[in-house]
Amino acid sequence: MARKGMKRLVERRAELQLSAMFDSAESAEEWLAENDVDLIFLDIEMPGINGIEFARRLPASTMVVFTTAYTDYAVDGFEVDALDYLVKPIDPDRFNRAVDRAISYKAIVDEAKAETADSTVDFIIVKADRKYVRVKLDNILYVEGLKDYVIIHQTDKRVVTRMTVKAMEDTLPGKKFMRVNKSYIVNREKIDAFDNNDINIGTTEISIGISYRDSVLAELLKG
Repeated sequence: MARKGMKRLVERRAELQLSAMFDSAESAEEWLAENDVDLIFLDIEMPGINGIEFARRLPASTMVVFTTAYTDYAVDGFEVDALDYLVKPIDPDRFNRAVDRAISYKAIVDEAKAETADSTVDFIIVKADRKYVRVKLDNILYVEGLKDYVIIHQTDKRVVTRMTVKAMEDTLPGKKFMRVNKSYIVNREKIDAFDNNDINIGTTEISIGISYRDSVLAELLKG
């Protein structure tokens, strides 16, 4: 019944296109392995994996709005960077406000990606500590991936944002940045030394992944 009610609410918004509905996190996870989606309305109390745990596995680019009958989960929901939190029975006006927030957030992210693709742009925008943070490309030393998060190491500070290494690799301009193993992206201009196995940026030594070695060394030796 809850899914049918949500379906009716979604169909009333022209900006939304319903891609699929699921009765468990496991079945949704199988579908998401082959499909991309911008926004998920996610219940918390589900068979097997609960919604909080499932949200932690989602790509950073996927927006999540929790739907639940239990207000006790609100804090947990925002700890996994949920966009909004709707309590059942869902009020249509409250639903629309959540959708408006999702649309606004996606527009900001898309604009930031478009600007980053422009070679004249010298910064990226990431979400950290519930704010949009501007990070200058010249200040980035390297990016370190930790599961669903990345740490942007800068000359004077670090910024932690919920994003995969692959998503960050797609965001950063390839002329300036290079992925050197599964977990690290480096700023080419900040490399002080390297050999066949490692790259040195200041006092930090970053290993070159075996599958990346040939392409990384070829790029570095080109100067």
